[in-house]
Amino acid sequence: MTPMHVLVLERDAERRDAVLGMLRAAGHRAAAAPDAPAAAAAIGVPGFDALLLDLGVPELDLARLREAMMPAEPVAPDSLDAAERRHIALMLRHTGGNKRQAAHLLGISRSTLLHKVRKYGLAAAGALMLAIVAGATATSRWT
Repeated sequence: MTPMHVLVLERDAERRDAVLGMLRAAGHRAAAAPDAPAAAAAIGVPGFDALLLDLGVPELDLARLREAMMPAEPVAPDSLDAAERRHIALMLRHTGGNKRQAAHLLGISRSTLLHKVRKYGLAAAGALMLAIVAGATATSRWT
């Protein structure tokens, strides 16, 4: 079974956590949206395979949801370069900037990853991410 990326819209925090736990235990990636505005923002981001929602959410506009999921004009797919750049950026974020681990998970050599990082301009983004992580680590020791 291929893992899916699922967005869960559920008002009840306990039920939402239970659903997220079940999906993750089954090997799927799951993200939570506690309300309709958060779900609407998340739906605009490409990459979700499925949406699991509570139809009882009061501010849920089903007509707008249907339009967002099936627009009248089909969205042009990303170029291969754009998709590769996004995937590499996600992998680097997943590994906390560890290029050796990211290259291993991507199934490419570290030198190939370094070339692609330069090609797509991800080096500056990675340095910024590491600075943010380092700052969060430093402040978490004092809080």
